[in-house]
Amino acid sequence: MVCCLDVRRPELLFLLAATLPAATPIDPAKVIDLTHSFDANTIYWPTEKGFQWEKEIWGKTAGGYFYASAKFAAAEHGGTHLDSPIHFAEGKQTVDQLTVQQLIGPAIVIDVAAACARNPDYLAAPADLAAWEKAHGAIPAGSIVLFKTGWSARWPDKKRYMGTDQPGDVAGLHFPGIAPAAAKVLLDRRIRAVGIDTASIDYGQSRDFIVHQIANGANVPGLENIANLDRLPAHGAYVIALPMKIAGGSGGPLRIVALVPRS
Repeated sequence: MVCCLDVRRPELLFLLAATLPAATPIDPAKVIDLTHSFDANTIYWPTEKGFQWEKEIWGKTAGGYFYASAKFAAAEHGGTHLDSPIHFAEGKQTVDQLTVQQLIGPAIVIDVAAACARNPDYLAAPADLAAWEKAHGAIPAGSIVLFKTGWSARWPDKKRYMGTDQPGDVAGLHFPGIAPAAAKVLLDRRIRAVGIDTASIDYGQSRDFIVHQIANGANVPGLENIANLDRLPAHGAYVIALPMKIAGGSGGPLRIVALVPRS
């Protein structure tokens, strides 16, 4: 069963692939990393400190062998990360309360990149979902829906990605997000999680973060700052989105990968 697999071990991706329907076989060579690396250039919200990493011991020891150890510090919400439902919904699930099953599922990729290229404040609308469903059928229950805005190509240029590179400047944020009405449609489809290749499922100019409130209020986690969505098909891929399991956490750094079906 998928829930019993330790998906941190690459060899078990073969076993995970074997559990998927025979109609959509997975080539283990087509495992796509959807995660931006964490380093000094990692993008965080303007009110947060960046990712901090420092070598502690790095070199030959007195015993003659090499040893490397470092420490890091980071806000829960920055880089490729997960928003747990409690982030914007009191009493809802924390990171450690999310089940593995909630974070593994079929990927639905909604491509709104053309509209976002014309308008950096674009909100993915119910019409975008309707167009996808007209082309591919109804969004299946249990899906992980990912919005491709094209913004990950701007990473790690903070000004182009966020609209501002000034610390504390939330008023200057400009990047696409999801319309509240579209979020409500996705809840009707009983999705498992929702993600986007920008800094937030709410667009940069949001002041009430209503899409977070809608999704998190329904115990639907958000996945933000996703990379490489241009390498996924509109449907047919399978996503594994496992965050750092922080007890009581409102979110955490995320390693998200996709298993892409054979052509």
